[in-house]
Amino acid sequence: MTTMMKQRSRVGLVGTLLATFLLILNNGDVARALDPYAVAATTWRDGTATFYGGMDASGTMNGGCGYANPFNLGYGDQTAALSGALWNKGLSCGACFEIKCKISASAYAKQWCYASQPSIFVTATNLCPQGSFGGWCDSPRIHFDLAYAAFTKVANQVAGHMPVQYRRTPCRKSGGIKFQLNGNPYWDLVLIYNVGGGGNVHAAAIKGSSTNFYTMTQNWGMNWQAYASLRGQALTFKLTLGNGRTATFYNVCPSYWQIGQTCQSSYNF
Repeated sequence: MTTMMKQRSRVGLVGTLLATFLLILNNGDVARALDPYAVAATTWRDGTATFYGGMDASGTMNGGCGYANPFNLGYGDQTAALSGALWNKGLSCGACFEIKCKISASAYAKQWCYASQPSIFVTATNLCPQGSFGGWCDSPRIHFDLAYAAFTKVANQVAGHMPVQYRRTPCRKSGGIKFQLNGNPYWDLVLIYNVGGGGNVHAAAIKGSSTNFYTMTQNWGMNWQAYASLRGQALTFKLTLGNGRTATFYNVCPSYWQIGQTCQSSYNF
């Protein structure tokens, strides 16, 4: 083999190795870098659970994710407030979890868990803050403060608290992603919800039909902001989820959009 051929062979090998590395990175490390609390769908981890909000779930309103009324936004009463160890500064809002009692944990769990109900599926809509009753949400505990209706699907309410196992799961939502437009003519504040797939938004950008993209920053929860005047222009959004997936939603809002309006994309993750 000539020197030139050997050099080309080395270049080809390096390129192949680099492509393989980037593929691995895209499939795993990027997601972990964006969302260190995401785990593979097949991985069960240990945690604990309590419940809050009352039998009618009225106490779950106006949570830390900015969803205000989870029922109006389609999340219902199968929701959870996350401990700080899972919260990730609100970037876990919208993530979906499968949760089941860890019946093997103790005689207490065997007494109060419903063996006939293997698991529930909930969406993160709130924060369970440090210092909450019983200290269950204090760092570094992995804890889910479930809506009453969710907790009582897997365990008797008399138990009060329960050892559980959990794993991240894809979010299955009906219809496209929704963008609730708030703010003012010079400040765009957008609540993003009904997100499928990974569920939790980690980066967002907005553009008008006559502008380039403006990077949005997290205001709080799933409220994202940008200082831009986009009135009279159709709005396009680009979202990146915690699992690393990115998609662009073109002309979601028409040029005649108004503050207070909610626009829905025609597709989802």
